[in-house]
Amino acid sequence: MALDRYRGIVEDMLLEEIRLIAKELKGLRVLNVNSAKKGGGVAKILNRLVPLLRDVGIKADWKTIRGDPEFFRVTKKLHNLLHLKEGKTLDSKDITTYLRWTFINSKELDTSNYDLVIIHDPQPMGLIINKKEDQRWVWRCHIDLSTPDEGAWNFVEQFLNAYDCAIFHIPEFVKEGVKVRTFIIPPSIDPLDEKNRELKEEEVLKIVKGLGINLEKPTILQVSRFDKLKDPLGVIEGFKLLKEEIDCQLILAGSFAEDDPEGKEVLNTVLSKAKPLKDVHILNLPPDSDLTINALQRFATVVVQKSIREGFGLVVSEAMWKEKAVVGSNVGGIRRQIIDRRTGFLINSVEGMAYRVKQLLMDEELRREMGKNAKGWVCHRFLILRHLRDYLLLFNELL
Repeated sequence: MALDRYRGIVEDMLLEEIRLIAKELKGLRVLNVNSAKKGGGVAKILNRLVPLLRDVGIKADWKTIRGDPEFFRVTKKLHNLLHLKEGKTLDSKDITTYLRWTFINSKELDTSNYDLVIIHDPQPMGLIINKKEDQRWVWRCHIDLSTPDEGAWNFVEQFLNAYDCAIFHIPEFVKEGVKVRTFIIPPSIDPLDEKNRELKEEEVLKIVKGLGINLEKPTILQVSRFDKLKDPLGVIEGFKLLKEEIDCQLILAGSFAEDDPEGKEVLNTVLSKAKPLKDVHILNLPPDSDLTINALQRFATVVVQKSIREGFGLVVSEAMWKEKAVVGSNVGGIRRQIIDRRTGFLINSVEGMAYRVKQLLMDEELRREMGKNAKGWVCHRFLILRHLRDYLLLFNELL
């Protein structure tokens, strides 16, 4: 079984627990639905979790909805509004577009042959109209719903109330007044996939050198989609402050998600901001650049994640798994991953980022100690087999 590949990484007790729970669920038919096969954390998780579910006897499938550029513009707007109370709320044209594509997808995507359907995020949420009486439907929310725009929330809530339950990353993300049953299941990384597997130093250096990166200078790295909520412009401002005191370089490495129409606009803004600066590398990578990201995270001296809002930010756990001290914003799931001053630093400003990165660049022993603590924390809390066990327990509870 594929589970045996994790022996020595996680405790044997966890492997046995998974086998025992799965034995009672053998043959269960489970469908996951989201909006993109590549790009973003949801696709990455499903790419690893679905095969593991199959490996333990669950008949698991993964399907994606489709839509035109206007539909994904609307769902990106909805995504932003559920994160932040800013900008205009959904208008009648937006709602019509969402409902039209929901109807199209409900006819094209067969959900009838499953015992349990898990819908990920707002894009495919309307498919609940296909729910059969003998099925269980779960909404898996990967974003921070704690303080949404009320208009966007009212729209989403109409669908949510028809679900059997909802899953959130952390308790703080649960909107006050949610009427359906809620569960808390943090996301996870797979230590054996291309993005996290062990690499030899010579392989790391070869990949990084091929990207035109200086191998001698201390390196600050942020990995994220080109999204304004990831605050790449704030990272550049922090680097400018840092550069006044330390000769170092910055790498902003990202890609576009298939369902995010704002990515190109954000990238162009970042490129314009970075153009006059020395030692800033902007890498627009293909969505399947897992090995490259792995090498960059292992090469970096310090990793940052300066998000304005964050559903979870698994890139933090990825870097911590590689024994990196991470400087991250004190928001969302980042503050659940970083134990401040022990596995990294939580910050609240551009100046705070520059100060903490400087501290780590100047103290190799501190970096090493925090990195060691960070890997142990991720091993305990944020690896995919813990995630698998939590899902199996949820299935058992629902069925």
